Amino acid sequence: MKGLRRFQSLRRSLLFRYLLIILAALLFIPVIVPITITLYSIFGGFTREDTPKEYALYSSVGKLELMWHDEARKLLGQPPEGITQRLRSLSETYHLARIFWVDNEGRTQLITEPSGPPLLQGGYSVKEVPSYWTAVEAVSFMKDSTALKPLAIVAFVGDQAEAGEGFMVMQIPEEIKNAKYAAGLDKWYSIAILGFLIAFVVSSWLFFIMIRRRLLRLQTAMVFTGREGLPQLVPPGKPDEIGRLEEAFNTMVTELAASRSRETEEEGLRKRLVANLSHDLRTPLTVIRSHLHVLGKEDLSARGQESLELMDQRIESLGGLIDNLLAYNLLNSGRMTLKLERKDVLRLLRETAAAWYPLWEKEGYQIEIDLEAAPLYWNVDVSWFRRVLDNLFQNILRHARSGLYVGIFTEIRGGNRVLVISDHGGGLDGSTDSKGAGLGLSIVDLLLKRMELEWSMESTGQGTEITIWKRLPDRIILNKI
Repeated sequence: MKGLRRFQSLRRSLLFRYLLIILAALLFIPVIVPITITLYSIFGGFTREDTPKEYALYSSVGKLELMWHDEARKLLGQPPEGITQRLRSLSETYHLARIFWVDNEGRTQLITEPSGPPLLQGGYSVKEVPSYWTAVEAVSFMKDSTALKPLAIVAFVGDQAEAGEGFMVMQIPEEIKNAKYAAGLDKWYSIAILGFLIAFVVSSWLFFIMIRRRLLRLQTAMVFTGREGLPQLVPPGKPDEIGRLEEAFNTMVTELAASRSRETEEEGLRKRLVANLSHDLRTPLTVIRSHLHVLGKEDLSARGQESLELMDQRIESLGGLIDNLLAYNLLNSGRMTLKLERKDVLRLLRETAAAWYPLWEKEGYQIEIDLEAAPLYWNVDVSWFRRVLDNLFQNILRHARSGLYVGIFTEIRGGNRVLVISDHGGGLDGSTDSKGAGLGLSIVDLLLKRMELEWSMESTGQGTEITIWKRLPDRIILNKI
């Protein structure tokens, strides 16, 4: 059973199909040629003309040679008149051949010209028989008799060279000598060969065209995606190698579609969960902060007052995280619309930094601000751009306490004006007392992209530097270069 399954699998493969084409080509000479000749011999007789009956006497050159030599032996000792008379009699029987004989002195005694159908007249061309033969001419003629055209059958009178009575010749035209072969066979064979070669080339061409067409269809399905960004299914083809590849491709597309559906469903659940949690946590946090405010008015010890302030800071931090989580969820879901306006971002940066200045000063930060430059106009959403700056400044306050430095300034880099916000803290990769910078920076990334702004961050153990800029059009960059 295993062998049968292997054979069926091989029989459906492209390799097996092309091997059949190659095998047919290899079997052409030993198989096709005999079949062609046989078919021609069977069916060709219905279309070709029959060989004239007069050709039957000349169908076997071997028999003619035996007959000619036998007649030559019978003429041994006959006078010239007797030889001439006998050859005239033979010429009546073999009237399609030329017969002549030469005596022992080299004189041509008799020449009988062939008489027959007009077919023979055009093909019968031979040099004139000389009236007198030299010894050299006679020897050369007899030596090359079998190679002459027309064929010459030569025999000594008496069939003995020693008799010295001369020689006699029968010449057979080429048309008669070749009459035993089937007329038109060469043409039929050439047509059969050409037909087979054309069939081989066409079948090979169609074979590879079919493979190329199926591969291009599969390539098109891979390149052009549908509405969901997934490749389209391809119609299943024959169960060969490409067919199995198409089946595997369809399976992959189906699994990707199912995975995309699950991902979309899970994303929707996550967004709803984040939104619900954000709203549900706001109420208890507000109540806790109100009670902490009431407790702050009571007479507490110094340690209790310190614990109360610490709880208030943590609750405020937790509230900020919830706000960031809700904002990230809204931005990532695409439900938040930004109102872009042409604003001076240096002015917005100065106003936001002024709001954070007292907090940094309270914590002992060294503050360096250099924004005294020409206005810098970008298309931004004012409230959300302030949110970007608040998140960046909040990260400095939480994660850069070890450096106690804030730097805010503008520079020219690569022919473009950029905003730079830096600190000398331990970097975002280092350990800090507060967490949550990742979510804040994710909101920064989403908002800046929505405002078509670029940004980068370099964070090391010596500090963090954040750069914000607006990409210049390519033509402006080229003009500057």
